[in-house]
Amino acid sequence: MKPTNAPKTYRVKSFGCQMNVYDGERMAEMLATRGIKPAPEGEEADLVVLNTCHIREKAAEKVYSDIGRLQKADGTKPLIAVAGCVAQAEGEEIMARAPAVSMVVGPQAYHRLPEMLDKAVQGERATDTDMPAIAKFAALPERRKIGPAAFLTVQEGCDKFCTYCVVPYTRGAEISRPYSDLVTEARKLVEAGAREITLLGQNVSAWSGEDDRGRRVGLAGLIRDLADIDGLARIRYTTSHPADMDDELIAAHGEIDKLMPFLHLPVQAGSDRVLRAMNRSHTAESYLKLLERFRAARPDLALSGDFIVGFPGETDAEFEETLKLVDEVRYAQAFSFKYSPRPGTPAASMDGQVAKEVMDERLQRLQAALNRDQLAFNEGTVGRTCEVLVERKGKHPGQWLGKTPWLQSAWFEGDYAIGDLVEVDLLEAGPNSLRASVREGALSLA
Repeated sequence: MKPTNAPKTYRVKSFGCQMNVYDGERMAEMLATRGIKPAPEGEEADLVVLNTCHIREKAAEKVYSDIGRLQKADGTKPLIAVAGCVAQAEGEEIMARAPAVSMVVGPQAYHRLPEMLDKAVQGERATDTDMPAIAKFAALPERRKIGPAAFLTVQEGCDKFCTYCVVPYTRGAEISRPYSDLVTEARKLVEAGAREITLLGQNVSAWSGEDDRGRRVGLAGLIRDLADIDGLARIRYTTSHPADMDDELIAAHGEIDKLMPFLHLPVQAGSDRVLRAMNRSHTAESYLKLLERFRAARPDLALSGDFIVGFPGETDAEFEETLKLVDEVRYAQAFSFKYSPRPGTPAASMDGQVAKEVMDERLQRLQAALNRDQLAFNEGTVGRTCEVLVERKGKHPGQWLGKTPWLQSAWFEGDYAIGDLVEVDLLEAGPNSLRASVREGALSLA
């Protein structure tokens, strides 16, 4: 490749989970330290980072389609970097199939993106899918200005090896970031404007470390200490595994006011046989009993989950067990997907692959039940008074949008600013948002 001019603008396109969103933000911050600015909306960028997700079907093929669409109006292409889990899984193949790609960097190595960019400007192509675990965090720039709601990665990787999942292969083994690093970064996030922090991990509830007194603590202990940070109003965490939810974390939901009443706890299926085939360590009954304990600690807890329909061998009767579980839990929110075979995972070679049309019909039925329950939950909060964190302006003058403690989107009118916490009455519910009215004098600066 011939040397190219150093890029002046960039665009990071992140797909998939909140971990990818966080990684995308951090890559953007690194590029900004090089003086590269985000491309204005509607304008072509000199550098495009495709921060990929490997969970969905045909994820790699979609990457190649995105690469093909990046040609500029003058016929040239921007510098292209492929990052994320597809990069980790198929790095060398991407380089072979897509000559337009200058850089391929995995999710544990993206702190090296600036030095890879230096090579790309000289016409060199580079691949880095090393997995140096925690090393990348020390290399990332300090976060100086962010929005009112921020992500903080506390744990990466997964040791659970669910038979459908590529995460252990693309993100590596479970690793917890050091306690002191997290407390320091959380304080800096608050200084940079965050009022709410969501703690992230592939299995966030598996986090553990030593606190500043040398005591071994789990996620609950970390949350308790983060709650002492002045200016931090809200704490959330995602995503958890049922196997890692301990007594202290359950108790924390009833004892820590800053820990929001929302829990995302994937179950994936309602059939015990399917759960065993997935290598999930829980049963439907143990999962439901765990939720009962959380609800006992925090009665107004909103529950969210993940579901896969059409896992190999799933029968009609087993799918009905999933619907039965949904009817019992009544989720406030949920994510549901058709099973998609991921290359290299055990489930991809299992017998009994379910026909696409069967999966389509099951997904429609499941989503109808989940949508029913989401609307019912929203309607059940009408009449409540709560605080909403103002996150952005609405479409109309004087309109603002924010999140309730239960992670619902709420909109209201008035004279406020992004980052304000306002006390509102919830007046009217739709399937995806609520209309609210701000109480007079209800602005909170706490």
